Amino acid sequence: MPVGDSNHRSARAPFAVVVAAIFMSNLDLFIVNVALPSIGQDFGGSSLAGLSWVLNAYAISFAALLVAAGRLGDRIGQRRVFLAGMALFTVASAACAGAPDLALLVAARVVQAAGAAALIPTSLALLMAATPPERRSGRVRAWAAVGGVSAALGPVAGGLLVQADWRWVFLVNLPVGVAAITVGLRVLPHPPPRAAEPLPDLAGAALLTAAIGGLTGGLVEGPSWGWASAGTIALLAGSAISLAWFLWRCARHDHPMFELGLLRRPTFGPASLATFVFSIGFAAMLLSNVLWCQTVWHYSALRTGLAIAPGPAMVPGLAIGAGTLARRFGPGPVAAVGNLVFAAGLLWRAGFVAATPHYLTDMLPSMLLTGIGVGLTLPTLISAGATALPPERFGTGSAVLNMGRQVASALGVAGLVTVLGTLATAAGAVSAFRHAWLVTAAASIVAAAACVFIRRPRAAAPAPDRGTVPAVATGKVP
Repeated sequence: MPVGDSNHRSARAPFAVVVAAIFMSNLDLFIVNVALPSIGQDFGGSSLAGLSWVLNAYAISFAALLVAAGRLGDRIGQRRVFLAGMALFTVASAACAGAPDLALLVAARVVQAAGAAALIPTSLALLMAATPPERRSGRVRAWAAVGGVSAALGPVAGGLLVQADWRWVFLVNLPVGVAAITVGLRVLPHPPPRAAEPLPDLAGAALLTAAIGGLTGGLVEGPSWGWASAGTIALLAGSAISLAWFLWRCARHDHPMFELGLLRRPTFGPASLATFVFSIGFAAMLLSNVLWCQTVWHYSALRTGLAIAPGPAMVPGLAIGAGTLARRFGPGPVAAVGNLVFAAGLLWRAGFVAATPHYLTDMLPSMLLTGIGVGLTLPTLISAGATALPPERFGTGSAVLNMGRQVASALGVAGLVTVLGTLATAAGAVSAFRHAWLVTAAASIVAAAACVFIRRPRAAAPAPDRGTVPAVATGKVP
């Protein structure tokens, strides 16, 4: 049997475990969108601003812990951290399902996010370790495609589960988690830990949490508290101070939470920026469509999920086909076109939206266009960023990419709540959603501009002579 075939087959089982984990964690990140109205009704008619913390508490905690989890995996072993994260995520999912009120549900979501934060960076590192170098780009693209598909399919799965009870959107994680742990114990590789790898600046993690939480809180609560109120000003000012302090520590700490040097890498930096901006629009688009269908068109949760389904259906094939396009034209142009198509879908909605349901002329074309945009953009950007990293930074670098995505998701949800809260009363729901889609389209156009700076991958450099230590291995990223 050829060696390449043997390696390919040996990578299948770890890939299946990793896919299960990524699918579950990403699905859960967005599956709750369609359940929010039911959760609000069950918990005494909570406001949209209050309910948004079910999404944002998860995203903020996820983002703040990703880099620390990635570095911890580098230090004590990716396999160990991955399996611990899967166990924590599964137990926290059960706690979410049993939450008796909104406050405890949000608290359980924070714990759930901690488990997911351990899963995401270590999953990519394990996938890289189990895959021959010549197949890594394709595997990373598949990894990214699974994340995009599961996130986009969340409303569909949520619609089905909410028909029984919203608590099933969390209970569904239990059998997947148990199976992944059981199989993972047998098939996951054992990349050697680097005991000398230092832990990142944990104070930096606290500052990042404060910065994101303050900004999100200010945006979400500003419309009801008043933008000039003491509470809103305190949150926004505290966020700005925390962010500045966080960046200062990152620039001066020996082992920073966020390695600013990674952003100077020619492909990784622009890909990270484009992923961040695109993810703002992606999160806002998903939640806005759910809220539109259920609050304006008065669709059921199941009908809402089915209405959104055509978009996600476009993603898998395009994610695979985009790899061929990226090799021919480069990842930057492919991702730029994807962002522009995504923006076109949002502009279509802004132009044709009406309070009276006209699915075939309003929502369906938008779903198809945004689905094409996601399929071309997200896998291409993540593949370009991840494959630009040296092996020594697979865990940390992938955590940085995904940290940006989760911060962007929190900002996208907060921004959407802000726009809807500000405009819905004064100018009506149609005008409010139209403004939201126009702003989201503008974010995608900005992301397309960032894609222009993503370089084509260079041919692999010759291996260094024995005894030569690459600069990145010392922890100093060029």
